[in-house]
Amino acid sequence: MSIHNENPTTSSTDDWGLEPLMDVHELAAYLGIPISTVYDWRVHGKGPAAYRFGKHLKFAISDVRAWIAQQREPTSESRRPDRR
Repeated sequence: MSIHNENPTTSSTDDWGLEPLMDVHELAAYLGIPISTVYDWRVHGKGPAAYRFGKHLKFAISDVRAWIAQQREPTSESRRPDRR
């Protein structure tokens, strides 16, 4: 599953109007991290929001996108104090 689509501001939906969900394995693979890291983030409240369906965790693509955007570090230009 890919979190990319033609319109980055909205998630595509299925026939029922629901956006796609990814599981822990898909999220870990997309981010290039171990699955255990996703579970560690959940324990410490650091990862993207998830839905629980019984023992299964699912992540909405829009929540993953929003969380990824929050992880962006400022550039070196924006970290420098203004020297005029």
